[in-house]
Amino acid sequence: MKITFSIFGLALLTFFNAAAQLSVEVTMEQGEFLPSETIPAAVRITNRSGQPLHLGTEANWLTFNVESGDGFIVVKNGDVPVVGGFDLGSSQVATKHVDLAPYFGLQRPGRYRVTATVQIKDWSEAMTSPAKEFYVITGAKLWAQDFGVPVPAGAASRTPEVRRYTLEKANYLRTQLRLYVLVSDPAETRFYKVTCIGKTVSFGDPETQLDNVSDLHVLSQSGASFFTYAVVNPDGGLVKQEIYDYVTTRPRLNMNDDGTVTVVGGVRRLQPEEMPAVKSPDQLPAPGQP
Repeated sequence: MKITFSIFGLALLTFFNAAAQLSVEVTMEQGEFLPSETIPAAVRITNRSGQPLHLGTEANWLTFNVESGDGFIVVKNGDVPVVGGFDLGSSQVATKHVDLAPYFGLQRPGRYRVTATVQIKDWSEAMTSPAKEFYVITGAKLWAQDFGVPVPAGAASRTPEVRRYTLEKANYLRTQLRLYVLVSDPAETRFYKVTCIGKTVSFGDPETQLDNVSDLHVLSQSGASFFTYAVVNPDGGLVKQEIYDYVTTRPRLNMNDDGTVTVVGGVRRLQPEEMPAVKSPDQLPAPGQP
């Protein structure tokens, strides 16, 4: 028994020494996602070993495991690709960003836990992060519209591919309603992308319009006196996102004669890059100079 205890104690000491030298942490900017929504995660690796480490050359140097907190098996569709070798010096931190959604079956609403494991070839060791918890939640369908995907300029005419825009709202963290646009096939068996376009209110329905290139325009009230305007393309990409304030008139969508859509009424807030530059006093010309 004494020998067994000594071997166990040595293994435990080796583990804690490795843990003190390298830490692995999974972080997420949000904790709730719709089914088929992109699930971005970041792995933060901190090196305190006093020596540089070379990571990322092996295919399985960084792996992920997702478990359900509700007792069902999470199907793994493939390994999350994280390629490219790099050197991590002592006291340095490296962060790798991944999307978990394509590689795990996460369409079922529920509670999940993800861990990341880093294989350290130089030490013949593996370090696993603490579990990071997140939720897949359901949304309430507000509106849906099938549309034809435009044929690229110069391409031969063909039978149009049909897709569907769906507008859903979900109660994020049970305290904040968010509005989502889902792009799928008409049967909603294949989802191309799920895009969050911002906060919304519980009263009133968003306005929607499709323009002459099948982009979806959405105008939704996001607060007591302001609205979010978003444009989503047929691939689910967010083309534009702006804020309009209700000052003297309420903003609304307008379909123009040429098939384009614009916002009339309200006052658009300036984007940060549109704000005029403010010079400090030492950058101003001296009195009397032009």
